[in-house]
Amino acid sequence: MERLTDQSPNKSKSKMLKKLAGVTKKEGFQSLRMDDIAKAMDVSRATMYKYFSSKDEVVEALVGTYEDYIDGLVLETTQGEESSFGTRFQRLFEQSIMLIESVTDVFLRDLQLAYPELFGHIKEAMHRRERKMVEFYQDGMKRGVFNQVNVKFLLLQDDVMLREILTAKYIMFNETTLEQVLRDYYDFKKVQLFKAEKLALVNDTELEPIMEHILQKYKQNVV
Repeated sequence: MERLTDQSPNKSKSKMLKKLAGVTKKEGFQSLRMDDIAKAMDVSRATMYKYFSSKDEVVEALVGTYEDYIDGLVLETTQGEESSFGTRFQRLFEQSIMLIESVTDVFLRDLQLAYPELFGHIKEAMHRRERKMVEFYQDGMKRGVFNQVNVKFLLLQDDVMLREILTAKYIMFNETTLEQVLRDYYDFKKVQLFKAEKLALVNDTELEPIMEHILQKYKQNVV
């Protein structure tokens, strides 16, 4: 069991919540008792109660962590250089996938059922991010970099389609691999979004470290 006595209170609390998130994103939290939460945090009950007096406080703090994470997914929408659209597209691709890995369906279902108000906080954070995405897509269309497509459909693809194809069930049923699914989705989004004469703005060699990071993060959670 890890000792946190040498760390600042905020750092210790953040570390505990991060470890808990590793469990709740896979299993949800409805069935967790405080004993289970302490175990997931890798601390004693006594240490846990120094920071949280109830399960409600734990969930509220966890949701706050997720809100901060979502708000921290920065996507610049005002860069003047046309050449930046390729890099920003790749950053958006990575962020969308990592967001699904972090804020999972099982966690959201439990939150909506047990804490509808906190679920609303997560949804509003998602909406704030979506507004930035809309600005990015609309800017690219206005500048003639992106095809004229329905922005709402683009958002739905990442919210619904991407979540579906990143499940173990989809991967096994289609006899493919997570890496292949990710590369196929990347190519699909790139061709769908960029005008043919603007595809050269996307340097695909820069995808490799992004792909390595994603696969490493998903390794124990999806396949």
